[in-house]
Amino acid sequence: MAANTTSGEDFYGEYEGYSDFEDNLPLHGSMHTLSMVVYSIAFLLGVVGNGLVIFVTGFRMNKTINTIWFLNLAIADFVFTFFLPLSVAHMALNFHWPFGKVLCKLNSTLAFFNMFASVFLLTVISMDRCISVACPVWAQNCRTPRRASLVALGVWVAALMLSVPHFVFRDTRRSPTNENVTHCYNNFALSVDFPLEEVVKLEEYRHRAMVLTRFVAGFLVPFTIILVCYGIIATKLKGNRLTRSGRPFKIMVAVVLAFFICWFPYHVFSFLEMSLTMVTPWQQTLLVVGTPLASGLAYLNSCLNPFLYVFVGQDFREKLRMSVLAAFESAFSEPSAQATMPFTKSKSSSA
Repeated sequence: MAANTTSGEDFYGEYEGYSDFEDNLPLHGSMHTLSMVVYSIAFLLGVVGNGLVIFVTGFRMNKTINTIWFLNLAIADFVFTFFLPLSVAHMALNFHWPFGKVLCKLNSTLAFFNMFASVFLLTVISMDRCISVACPVWAQNCRTPRRASLVALGVWVAALMLSVPHFVFRDTRRSPTNENVTHCYNNFALSVDFPLEEVVKLEEYRHRAMVLTRFVAGFLVPFTIILVCYGIIATKLKGNRLTRSGRPFKIMVAVVLAFFICWFPYHVFSFLEMSLTMVTPWQQTLLVVGTPLASGLAYLNSCLNPFLYVFVGQDFREKLRMSVLAAFESAFSEPSAQATMPFTKSKSSSA
């Protein structure tokens, strides 16, 4: 498979290149439909769930180190899922891209930008919790909201730097078989001309470099750090009375498993697509089925984060409940009752 392709290498699962395999066209169409369903679910859950997290942590809770982490994580996941309707429309139009070159570049760039930001923030949260448990005195003296904000800013800068190549290489072109169809694809050669032997080698080199960078920076290193951090936390809490309830360890296991299960298949299929040149029928079926499922799992990770990292907190649940109740009470109360709202809120808070 050529590196300069519109296939599953792109994070949105734009694997229309597999339609060249006519034997798998029915299966290919079924996977497109399944992908659109998964992406739509991820969009709804991600936007609503992360939107609630942004509302509560940004406007209803005091600014603390934890709320800074959760707010930035929710923003990354919110933007990550907010642009999914473009991908759903792209697949519904049989991979015709009618939105122009700028949105083609921005759509893919924002996806990877927020992928890196989300993964890096999960890593920072794990490191922060590890430091708090392993070095409580130092953490008490040195952990401040201002420093946490600076670390979060550094995360966004690092994610932006790693996402720039996706903006550079993303391009649009007319379909060679239908002038009314436009493809949004990875132009690793930065050219639409007929590829010479040197150009093909350059494409393959750039393709491999991007896949390897995503795997190392976006999965291998963060996952290793997260695993080490929670291993240290588990060791430090061993025999502690907190372990009797089992809740801290269940959260740790859930975090590590969710991270691994959601991201590992995506990187596996990225390597498979990159390495396969002559595709056999069973490999063809594997790519057609596995690539969209792996991409869908990666998206669903952004829906799980609010539940795994925020909703397990009692303070957040209480703030969310009070905020939603207050919003409904304000919306459905009579105008004459508005003057009593501060008293009602205060009473609810004290309760």
